[in-house]
Amino acid sequence: MNEITIIIPNYNQYKYLQYCIDSLYRNISISFSLIVVDNASTDSDYKFINEYNEDIIFKRLDKNYGFSYAVNIGIKMAKTPYIVLLNNDTTVEKNWLENMYLKIIEDEKVFSVCGMMIRMFEKDKIDDAGDEYNAFGWAYKRYDGKNIQYEKANVHKEIFSSCAGAAIYRKSIFEKIGYFDENFFAYMEDVDLSYRAKIYGYKNVYIPNSKLYHVGSGTTGGKYNEFKISLSSRNNIYVIYKNMPFLQILLNLPFLFFGFFIKYIFFLKKGYGKQYISGIIDAFSNLKTIRKTKFEFRNIFNYVKIECIIIKNIFSYIFDKIIWK
Repeated sequence: MNEITIIIPNYNQYKYLQYCIDSLYRNISISFSLIVVDNASTDSDYKFINEYNEDIIFKRLDKNYGFSYAVNIGIKMAKTPYIVLLNNDTTVEKNWLENMYLKIIEDEKVFSVCGMMIRMFEKDKIDDAGDEYNAFGWAYKRYDGKNIQYEKANVHKEIFSSCAGAAIYRKSIFEKIGYFDENFFAYMEDVDLSYRAKIYGYKNVYIPNSKLYHVGSGTTGGKYNEFKISLSSRNNIYVIYKNMPFLQILLNLPFLFFGFFIKYIFFLKKGYGKQYISGIIDAFSNLKTIRKTKFEFRNIFNYVKIECIIIKNIFSYIFDKIIWK
């Protein structure tokens, strides 16, 4: 019986999409359904999807609504208890899906599982080994650029967030905590979702024996660009506002001010200071449209646990990214 639906959000880059779909049918041995949600691409009519001898659902939207909207459409269309989200600029290895599936069915408190994402053109280097978040307001990829044999990256571990570019999710939990926030359009939406899951007491897990390759910025282009910097800084404010109760924001205010200042200096030196500030201004201008995660006293222990994690992650970040860089 099929229990998994893979959802690929797509915007242009049809060649990447072909390679991605090919790798799925070549390397996955268990049954799955496939939904491609296209954000009104202009580079192809995508008729090549009909050439596969598989029942692929292709949903074309009337305009580019962004990542969050597209994957929400796919999640709601899916009829299976488990959902896999996958970027179009990826190719998967054997057992990528099988190992994530075996992990998530072990524990009903696990919301998501992700594996080791490897750089497509530097196959000895990690692109992402799950994501973390700290009290500076920084979300970051674990072990980005480290060798794939790096010892710490080859250990099963509970993480703050799974990267939505390649992760499996328990669908029933979406119905409890909500779907991807469509106000985000793109970037940080997975951190927001995982944050909500942790508030409700669910876990996100990384496993090293689930591997795939990732081009990176295949749809939006480049590690840094005006679009990405502006949206990321805006969405960073959204994550804090949505998920931290007022007292927690006050507690972390010194860390947050420092974190945003350092990021501004970083992007200023790269020529994107204006875009970084404009994203922050945009966020504060639109906070009234953002729905905060409802505070419930029964989740107080989870809030305390999250606070301990994001404080600890300041020191982990300094150690891993600066001291042992």
